[in-house]
Amino acid sequence: MTKIVVVDNHGQFTHLEGRALRDLGVDTEIVDNDTPPEAVDADGVVLSGGPDMDRIGKSADYLEADVPVLGICLGMQLIAAELGGSVGSGEYGGYADVTVDIVDDDDPLTGSLHPETRVWASHADEVTELPEGFELTGQSDVCDVEAMSDTDRDLYGVQWHPEVAHTEEGEEIFENFLAICESR
Repeated sequence: MTKIVVVDNHGQFTHLEGRALRDLGVDTEIVDNDTPPEAVDADGVVLSGGPDMDRIGKSADYLEADVPVLGICLGMQLIAAELGGSVGSGEYGGYADVTVDIVDDDDPLTGSLHPETRVWASHADEVTELPEGFELTGQSDVCDVEAMSDTDRDLYGVQWHPEVAHTEEGEEIFENFLAICESR
């Protein structure tokens, strides 16, 4: 059975990420972000959302763990910040229902949602510049980088929360990430 670990960055929806994966039949464990990657045996990693970049623990170490990584909200921002991209304050701010334009219909994570999807997202902070090797896969009228992918390294990020009921096709993001993990 495929195992995907959710690294808890103290987000309010982390438990829902674990539940969404369990509902797909995935062996899932939620671990504190102080857990080093070498202590975890997993086929994939989800870096959860959270309130603060100063509280990401060892999350960045998972980017070198040679397994697919999905960053959600803060998880995506830390991927960008750690790999040479930029993160800044969003103009829009708090949680809102947003229409995301999926700009790459071949992307293994978001492509199946093309041409657009409705999501629940916070834009207090957001990726403002992609790291080298990443492609823009989703954007909206409130955020230029709603989703990004580096398929060579199997690193993916979404600004929105696929685990909450307000996101229309959230389960499909987890299904697609599971397929990425199983294809390795």
